[in-house]
Amino acid sequence: MTTPDFNLLITLDVLLSEGSVAAAARRLQLSPSAMSRALARLRETMGDPLLVRAGRNLVPTPRALEIREQVSRLAREMDSVLRPVGVLDPALLVRSFSLRTSDGFVENFGPALLARIGAEAPGVRLNFVARMHRDRDKDWDSTPLRDGTIDLETGVIGDATAPELRVQALFRDRFIAAVRPGHALSQGEITPARYAAEAHVLVSSRGRARGAIDEALQVLGLERKVVTSVGGFATALALARASDLVASVPERHTGNLRTGLFCFPLPVTTPQITVSLIWHPRLDADPAHRWLRSCVREVCMAALGPVGDPLRS
Repeated sequence: MTTPDFNLLITLDVLLSEGSVAAAARRLQLSPSAMSRALARLRETMGDPLLVRAGRNLVPTPRALEIREQVSRLAREMDSVLRPVGVLDPALLVRSFSLRTSDGFVENFGPALLARIGAEAPGVRLNFVARMHRDRDKDWDSTPLRDGTIDLETGVIGDATAPELRVQALFRDRFIAAVRPGHALSQGEITPARYAAEAHVLVSSRGRARGAIDEALQVLGLERKVVTSVGGFATALALARASDLVASVPERHTGNLRTGLFCFPLPVTTPQITVSLIWHPRLDADPAHRWLRSCVREVCMAALGPVGDPLRS
């Protein structure tokens, strides 16, 4: 089956609108002979004269009159589809987005993000989706982003992200320790030995028994006294608040969660982490998704300072 030439649809719409080969040619910036050839192709394709001469003018056939409104509508729809995307007006946007992130991110940045979205785009609903724990030996699961189950994600990705994904740094962070007021570590100099000797809650969302803190202590011949482990920083801080446990957490990521706790820099040096935005390239140019990404970035910037540079574009 031969594929129709859809350019003829635009030509037919203009011919039926103008009722003149010469006028249609001027409108489409073609020569009269080229427009005559196009009309001949339309007649052959559709099996109807479409426009016939009546004196000095052309008049539409019954078939042309029958399809004129349909042709005009289809031409407008084609123009709308092929026209470059205009400027997004968030106030008119009606859409639902899913953001997969940690509880700590939601508690720290969620209120400001929801307030920003509610003020700019009251028709938008933002759903926070909990991140599932993953095997430390497996790459970041890009399937939910690829199939549209998730629109956007935040996290510390390291080198495990699928290369197809888009990644942009939100902020860089460092680990600090948090204890309840009156804890032994809230008084005096905090040495690596004192820090390691206290009871610790380990945060491990990937099943790891050790991390960068343990490796830094090992260099000094020390080992943390880990008595329990949890899957998130919010839970670790809740335990530290109600016990003598030490919770080691990212400083900027947990700002609101640490209110009322005694916090101090780690007595060992550990690498900084980067919290990033992750999305699938199919949404890269989508105006509504770009607006959402800018909201997340600007909320983080307002709370923490400048966002990081793009890691991958």
